[in-house]
Order: sequence, then structure tokens, then C-alpha cells
Amino acid sequence: MRPRQNILEMFSTFLQFDGERFGNWVYDGRLRRSMQNCLGQSTTKQSENFWAIYWHKDWQKRSDSLAEKHLSAYLQETCFWAVKRVMPQFSSVQCSLSDCFQIAIAEVPKILKGCDPDQKASLKSYSTVAFGNILRDALRQKKEIDFCSDWALLLKLSRKRLQEALQNAGLTEEITASYLLAWKCFTDGYILSKSPKARKLEKPDEQTWEVITQLYNREGKTQLNPQTLEKWLLACAKYARSYLYPVVTSLNTPKFGQPDSELQDDLPDATDSESLLDNLIASEAAETQQNLQQEIHNLLITTLAKLPAQSQQLLQLYYQQGLTQQQIAKQQEIQQYQVSRQLSKTREALLLAVSKWSQEKTHISTTSIVVKHISAVLEEWLQNYFGNLQSNSSKE
Repeated sequence: MRPRQNILEMFSTFLQFDGERFGNWVYDGRLRRSMQNCLGQSTTKQSENFWAIYWHKDWQKRSDSLAEKHLSAYLQETCFWAVKRVMPQFSSVQCSLSDCFQIAIAEVPKILKGCDPDQKASLKSYSTVAFGNILRDALRQKKEIDFCSDWALLLKLSRKRLQEALQNAGLTEEITASYLLAWKCFTDGYILSKSPKARKLEKPDEQTWEVITQLYNREGKTQLNPQTLEKWLLACAKYARSYLYPVVTSLNTPKFGQPDSELQDDLPDATDSESLLDNLIASEAAETQQNLQQEIHNLLITTLAKLPAQSQQLLQLYYQQGLTQQQIAKQQEIQQYQVSRQLSKTREALLLAVSKWSQEKTHISTTSIVVKHISAVLEEWLQNYFGNLQSNSSKE
């Protein structure tokens, strides 16, 4: 992937895939004009972190769609690399790189809501962890749903979740009520096997269908046949799958019947971001944060040099060479759990150093929330530091 070179590009371009790999960066015209306008108002050159804080605060102030799009553009690279790291953990799930990317990047509003721009962890470091967690949850859910038969899925569903799926499908209240009753009678009438593993549950037999039908006709005061109930229940399963694992639509998708227009063109524009920009430029918050980040960088370099040679080598294999824990275990001729344990201990040593520094420097107690942010900062630093080492060695 070609890294973006300047602030305008970072906050105005979106990743375009070429099959299952990075293609190029594509400018969004509206975002480009917006950033050019902001950069023109600024009398001094500001860092990417400054603009990330600026747009984040703008989004917090007004939940502005333009600010959200600027930040979505900014986090494209972070999302891409988080997806690349998570996908090998779910090789059995049929999901393309571009689909996984869209699943993760669609949750930018959730990430913006969860990240505090006033904390030491930058938005980029916070989102590195968040994107990975979001995709893991989605792929775990997809894996479970993919392996479930329709009948197993219906048995695993709660009434609340199924009702949400039916309402999401736009069904009338009457049809929704009928489907929910059919589902209740199905779950009540279904006889579980001695080994009720979800993926092995099969279609109800004729006797079970009779029980289900009798329950429905008694409670619904109707005379439906098993075939109708089966049709309804299969429809419930279909709606549930679509609701639990929806198809992701990109904002760059052309509008129906208008190939020259995109869905994102309908998003509203912003009009009053100048005052926030003036306030931010007048403050020294971004500069102070940048200084603190440099101190953290120096601290981690020093701490890293003091680690045992084995720990340093492990970090190089994992972050610099991009090997998985399984590959490292095979190379080192040890068990994978040993690699995982050693990595955790090494990270803990670095995390402890930063936590102590944070207490002494900022006098902030290391609560669970603070440790969470420090952990995100550390993960971003490790990826960037060893990633730069890899880039430099490649050039040589």
C-alpha cells in the first residue's frame, strides 16, 4: 500500500481495491474542497494529529456528516491494516478483504463515540484496536451463522432478536405476530437430540411437525398445515440471517439509475466549522500532545533496548516480519501458547513502563480506562516502529 503523503490526501481520499488488494487512493471532491478551505485559513502548518482532533471535536459538537467523512477517510489505512491482521484468524469464513474492510469502516461512528480526543491515545491508535475487535466480532458471528442450519439458527435466536429482524424486514405487525407465534411453537415443539450441537440440528420430522402445527392452531385458533408453517419459519431464518449479517453497501456505490452519482452525494454539507478551527489553532493542545508522544517514543525505545534479546527477537518476528504466532512457533520449534505468553509478557513490560511514566508525568491514576488507552498507544507504536524498520531494510 502506498502511504498518503500530505494532510490534504490523508483527510480527502478513500481506498479503492483492485480485486483483493490495494488499488489506489481516490479523492472525494467535496472533502478535498473542504480540506483546502481549512488549510487555507490556517496560518501555520498543522500535524495530522491536530486535524484528527479538530474533526473529531467538530463531530462531537454537531455529529456532522462532513466531519465523519473526513475521519473515515483518515482512518482508511488504519482500518486496512487492522483487517489484514485479523483475517488470517478466520480463514474458514468466506469473506473477502474488501467486504471485511467495509464491515469495519462502517463502524467509524461507533469508534468516534468511544474515543476521547482529550486522552493521550490518538484516534488512530484507538481505532487500531477497535477495528480489530469489530471485525473479530463480526466474523465470529458470521462463522456461527454460516455453519448453522436454518432450524439450528431458529433455535438459537431469542424472541427479541427475531422480532427485530422481522421489523427490520418491513413486515406488517400482523405478519410479524404470526411469524413470532410460529417460531414459539417451533421452539416449544422441537425435540432436541442428546447431543444438541447447533450445526447438527436437522429439519423437524413428520411427527414433530404435527406437534408444532397443533400448538400453533390451538394458540392461533386457525387451521394451518405444516407446509405453511415450514414456509413461514424458513422466511424467519432468512430474515434473521440478513439482519444478523447484513450486506455492506459502500457510500461510493452508484445510485440506482444514476451511474454518475454516488450515495454519498446525498449527505448534507457543513457550514460553520470556522469558529472551532480558530479555537483549536489558538490553543496549544495539539502541540502539547505531540510533545508527550515524542517523550513516550523515547521512553519505549529505551525500554525496548533493555528487554532480553529473545523478547526483542519475538517482537521483530511478529511486528516487523508480520509472522503469525503459529508461524513463529513453527520457526522457533515451540508451542503456539508459549509464543502467545511471551508476547503478552513483553507487551506488559512495555505497558508497565509507559504507565509509570504517565503517573509521574501527568499525575493521572492508572484506572482501567487509562490503561486501555495506553495499551492502544503501545500497540500503534509497536506497529509503526517495526513497520518503519521493515521499510528501511527493504530500501537498503
